[in-house]
Amino acid sequence: MPLDYVKFPYQAVYPGDDEVTADSIFSGITTFARLPWVQCLGKDKDAAFDVAFIGAPFDTGTSYRPGARFGPSGIRAGSRRLTLYGGYNVPLEVNPFLSGLKIVDCGDIPVTPYDNKHAIKQIEDGHKALLHRQTFSTLGNDTFTGKALKPISTDGKNHPRVITLGGDHTIVLPILRSIYTAYGAISVIHFDSHLDTWKPQVFGGAPSDQAAINHGTYFYWASQEGLIKNGSSIHGAIRTTLSGPADYANDDASGFQRIEAREIDTLGTDGIIKKIRETVGDKPVYLSIDIDSIDPAFAPATGTPETGGWSTRELRTILRGLDGLHIVSADIVEVAPAYDTNAELTTMAAADVLFEVLSVMAKTPLSKVVD
Repeated sequence: MPLDYVKFPYQAVYPGDDEVTADSIFSGITTFARLPWVQCLGKDKDAAFDVAFIGAPFDTGTSYRPGARFGPSGIRAGSRRLTLYGGYNVPLEVNPFLSGLKIVDCGDIPVTPYDNKHAIKQIEDGHKALLHRQTFSTLGNDTFTGKALKPISTDGKNHPRVITLGGDHTIVLPILRSIYTAYGAISVIHFDSHLDTWKPQVFGGAPSDQAAINHGTYFYWASQEGLIKNGSSIHGAIRTTLSGPADYANDDASGFQRIEAREIDTLGTDGIIKKIRETVGDKPVYLSIDIDSIDPAFAPATGTPETGGWSTRELRTILRGLDGLHIVSADIVEVAPAYDTNAELTTMAAADVLFEVLSVMAKTPLSKVVD
């Protein structure tokens, strides 16, 4: 294949059906799945896209093991072999990289490690700058009815999707603040071994206003700020210990329903998918995935590991079951590569999880038919 061959001017070379695969995917600068690197927050600040990957290298809100600031680079390294055989997702019957969407890797938001308050503002501003960018593709008309499509956002604009590579889970508070500016209060699907809705006076004791915002309290604050749509948000893979039953009462008040990790033994993946879909309905949804929702046997490199989690295969199956939902943006967090094996178990799992998320996004535009 000629060195200057580029099938699409804005994409890396992704082989299609019956084309050459198993090329030298380990060469070149490491971006997510070999996507083109666009300096979205720098010289390419006006570039349009449909889906952007962006890193948020922040980990000073963690309570146990630090290191997730290196998560974005680790996840990108784990994604190198995603397109080794072309990128076609067999269960979902789509190749997201050849779906006609312009998908880019925007690098990382520059995040200070010295000042949490400023870092959280940097993440919000960086995410918002991407979210309010012009999309590359237009909505057009519905395939079946031929009627015009209109955006599902509250501001009436067609927004691109942003997939954030964390970073510890604190980053979701500034992201939800950004999401609110386009979609209002949003339904949340949250895969995690922990609730992350703890009251600050319980989780960490809140010795200062800034310490009260951390990776165990960000959903509490999001709920208090009205960023979450109560009753249509749900946790999955929960299996943490608690301070007591009051933690679940507080979680209820924060607007979440729960699926315990152990319920996979009784509900199965189909039952879990059904419960998630019934909870969210057809509402716009934000998807947040903590890598510790996967059992540490499969993904050991995380800040607060908990045994008894789901396998990588189970989580990927559940994510594929979200096909058709309007996922407006997503993240994967708490990947701390320093605790991984040389085989890159965790970073590969994180990359593969995002491949499923991207595939679901590629199949469902953020639109509805005009009545």
